[in-house]
Amino acid sequence: MKRTHLILIALIAIAVAVILSTAGDSSSYENFQVALDNPDEEYHVVGKLVRQDDMQYDPVKDPNYFAFYLEDNNKKTMKVVHRGTKPQDFERSEQVVIIGKAGNDHFEAQKILTKCPSKYVENEVKVKPVSGE
Repeated sequence: MKRTHLILIALIAIAVAVILSTAGDSSSYENFQVALDNPDEEYHVVGKLVRQDDMQYDPVKDPNYFAFYLEDNNKKTMKVVHRGTKPQDFERSEQVVIIGKAGNDHFEAQKILTKCPSKYVENEVKVKPVSGE
C-alpha cells in the first residue's frame, strides 16, 4: 500500500471514532416518565413552568439552589432542582428545556434553557421610511 492510502485510512478511522464517541454522549428529548424509567441517563425535557406552584430561590440563604415545578408535554408535573442560580427573566419564559437526570422525587437539572416571549410583536413594529425615497 502506498503511504497516502495508509494516511487516508487512519484519518477515516479517527473520524469514525470521533463520531461514535459524540453519539454515545448525546441525550435526547423525552418526557418525565421516560426519565424516571431510566434514572442513569441524561435527558432534555421540554415543558412549561407551573406558575401556581412556588419557586424556591433565596440567593442570601443559598445562591446555588433553585427549585420549581415543570409540566412536560404529556401534562406530567414534576419538581425540578437546579444547583445553580435562577436564570434571568425565568418567570417570563414561555417554554423551558431542562437537561439532567431524574431522581426519586425530583428531576436534577444541570442546565436550564428558557424561551422568553419576543419583545417584538409583529403588529406593533413600525417601519420608518428611509429619507430620500
